[in-house]
Amino acid sequence: MPETLTIIIYTLLIILIVVAIIIGIKLIITLQKVNDLLDDVTAKVKTLDRLFDVVNTVNDKVALVGDTVVSFLSGALRRVFKDRKNKNKYEFEEEDEDE
Repeated sequence: MPETLTIIIYTLLIILIVVAIIIGIKLIITLQKVNDLLDDVTAKVKTLDRLFDVVNTVNDKVALVGDTVVSFLSGALRRVFKDRKNKNKYEFEEEDEDE
């Protein structure tokens, strides 16, 4: 009886080792495929980096032009309303002097 139990245990251990080797080989193949896929994605992303750099540069230039236009318009409006405010102030002072 102990001899058959030993034979069964050894047989199960051999089967377990064979299954572990098969799973290990499949895992290595899968990791190689994932590595190839990541290399491909990395290469494609590098080609898109140039496009994103161009888009970023154009965006910066458009923002600079927009900021300049807004600054010019706000300065012009500020000068217009400041002049009106000063004219109204002088009109009130002249009316006070006339009275």
